[in-house]
Amino acid sequence: MKVLIIGATSALAHEVAKNFARDGAELFLVARNHEKLRAVADDLKVRGAKRSDTYILDLGQLGQHQEMLDQAIHTLDGLDMLLIAHGTLGDQRLSEQNVEEALKEFTNNCTSVISLLTISANYFEKRRQGCIAVISSVAGDRGRGSNYVYGAAKAGVSAFLQGLRNRLAKKNVSVVTIKPGFIDTPMTAHMKKGLLMARADSVGKGVYEAMIKGKDVVYLPWFWRPIMFIIRSIPESIFKKLSL
Repeated sequence: MKVLIIGATSALAHEVAKNFARDGAELFLVARNHEKLRAVADDLKVRGAKRSDTYILDLGQLGQHQEMLDQAIHTLDGLDMLLIAHGTLGDQRLSEQNVEEALKEFTNNCTSVISLLTISANYFEKRRQGCIAVISSVAGDRGRGSNYVYGAAKAGVSAFLQGLRNRLAKKNVSVVTIKPGFIDTPMTAHMKKGLLMARADSVGKGVYEAMIKGKDVVYLPWFWRPIMFIIRSIPESIFKKLSL
């Protein structure tokens, strides 16, 4: 199996990659930090990956996405699966006060993902098989005052994936939307750990299984599906009075 993982140094992406490594997969890993990426690649080799090549890229550089994808395809002699797992959990308050900060967060979490999806979809469509998976978030299910910049970006990604799934289903290509809740990772280190905080290894296994099975939309852990159903069902007249 030949797998491209974008944002490979994130804790969640690394956990997903460990599952593929145990299968003896060939991995092409993309991230912007050379030192961290090299450490992840070495770890995955030890865990059984047939190969774990690396590519350094700041994913905000949209014009370099095609070159990266071409290199991955060339290096692995084709692709079976793609996981897009990069993103940032920005400062909501700062984004409220600064247009540049808000747009930077939107670029990191939405625009860059749409760019990657557009070029990779064309590849898989021609190939007529494969799987594209993206880490979205439950935050995109409804805009909340505490994180609506991040949530809006994830909502955009989820809607884009829904349309892309409809398009590529006719070409035997799976498009998997992953919607995690709170995960215990360095990104959420500043947050209070509660009952809803999931372990990265558990969520990573869930992402891996969703990709292998070619699922559509997956909430991880599972209990976020009924939670978000309830949150989406609250009338706007009531919802706007809540502090969420």
